[in-house]
Amino acid sequence: MTVRYEKSLGLTERKTHYCPGCTHGILHKIVAEVLVELGVLGKTVGVASVGCSVYSYEYFNCDMQQAPHGRACATATGIKRVLPDNVVFTYQGDGDLASIGIAETIHAANRGENITVIFVNNATYGMTGGQMAPTSLVGQKTTTSQLGRDPHNQGYPIKVTEMLSHLDGVAYLERVALTSPQNVKKVKNAVKKAFTLQLEKKGFTMIEVLSTCPVNWGMTPINAMKWVEEQMVPVFPLGVYKDVTKHD
Repeated sequence: MTVRYEKSLGLTERKTHYCPGCTHGILHKIVAEVLVELGVLGKTVGVASVGCSVYSYEYFNCDMQQAPHGRACATATGIKRVLPDNVVFTYQGDGDLASIGIAETIHAANRGENITVIFVNNATYGMTGGQMAPTSLVGQKTTTSQLGRDPHNQGYPIKVTEMLSHLDGVAYLERVALTSPQNVKKVKNAVKKAFTLQLEKKGFTMIEVLSTCPVNWGMTPINAMKWVEEQMVPVFPLGVYKDVTKHD
């Protein structure tokens, strides 16, 4: 019998806790498949952040380490320096990475730490009740910006990928979205390239993934996908922002 599809060995049997319509599950599947396809699952260490993905250590079938809030890149740095031949990645949301963890992120990237960051951007604090995040859009209503984000009071959305693209230690940056089958394929290609460059010891790699949060956005899963395409992508354009292989 021909096997058309089977669950990745990179995932455990544990059922995820994510809300209906959330795209974390799709991204978990992609990361797991890539680790298996590259043959590195047995020598991979993932770092779980604090946020919706806090329980990701129960879902990935590789060694995992829980990091304090915002400190995933610092934790990953320590692991990678002790185990330089292992694949090390962080899995972080926008609140964890771009707010409390922004310093750790910037300095790990600037040092060229040979780690891979999976950065999930859903423009809100998902786990703690839908507060305004560093990536929330101008005019976006959240529990802490009920009239909409006002740039004069709360500043503008932080474009992390663009910011890191100017640092010499960065090897690869790409922004992708989980909004269609075609885009899901691009996400997988981007994740695979980031891990491949880590294996080649090129330096810091990060994939920013535009994701949905239907519950906190107050939308159906379908409308949430449309909102990413129509509202988030114009603010956070998709594409490759840095690729050192283009200069090799």
